Amino acid sequence: MKKGKRMTTALSTYEKNNAYTVSEAFDHMMETAKAKFDETVELHVKLGVDGRNADQQVRGVVVLPHGTGKSVKVLVIAKGDKADEALKAGADFVGAEEIVAKIQGGWLDFDVCITTPDMMGVVGRVARVLGPKGLMPNPKSGTVTMDVKKAISDVKAGKVEYRLDKTNNVHVIIGKVSFGKDKLVDNYTTVIEALQKAKPAAAKGQYFKNISICSTMGPGVKIISIG
Repeated sequence: MKKGKRMTTALSTYEKNNAYTVSEAFDHMMETAKAKFDETVELHVKLGVDGRNADQQVRGVVVLPHGTGKSVKVLVIAKGDKADEALKAGADFVGAEEIVAKIQGGWLDFDVCITTPDMMGVVGRVARVLGPKGLMPNPKSGTVTMDVKKAISDVKAGKVEYRLDKTNNVHVIIGKVSFGKDKLVDNYTTVIEALQKAKPAAAKGQYFKNISICSTMGPGVKIISIG
């Protein structure tokens, strides 16, 4: 496939097959981020696990110290006091059966869905809609909880979820180019440390197989794997 002029220029600034230190990699990534908008920075990690085995799953959440730079729309499905708590905590949308019916009608104008345990039966009606979109509340991601206020606060502060895809890769947004190198490295380090702590006991051999970062329109830059 023919590369565009911007990509060709970006690739000429470093050796794409080389792996760099974290500092060097972020320097190269920043140098190649030349779009006219504030590009998102992504982290991609290939892990030495087999996600087909239940004891080698890697999934969790982490709050980035500098957030993601993205304005997150939060839906809370709750009733009574918890619905009131959600509104006061800054949820963008709050409702119960009526909002589930709205989702059944095709409405999905939110980024995160939080619910209380007692409402999971109601939320289950739209599991087939929310699941494929990555929007289904889950206790492991902190989105099924009675502490609605904290859940909303964490999401708004920059909580991100990481989980294996079918090819044993993890993809996480770690900020915007405008954050600058230092903040992006802080966010990167936070995610890598979380992945290290989440290493399954059943995982054998090299855990971090491949690590790379890229901006929305830029090429990937490899980082020296850390074992």
